[in-house]
Amino acid sequence: MAELLADSPLTSEAVITDVRPLIQHGEEALAFDTTRSWISEDDLPITRQYHGRLVALVAEMAPESVQV
Repeated sequence: MAELLADSPLTSEAVITDVRPLIQHGEEALAFDTTRSWISEDDLPITRQYHGRLVALVAEMAPESVQV
């Protein structure tokens, strides 16, 4: 999740600063959801490759939630 955050299109240092402690404390699902929410809320573009990485992380964290 730390690599996804570092590579994310997020530009708000405040958001990034809020997400880092979640990762450090093992709250990867919450960190993912927060990152995803901000990307969506700010309507930030992502590449197909980044999208694939997001899907792969979800598949790892909660395989039952991934639909093919």
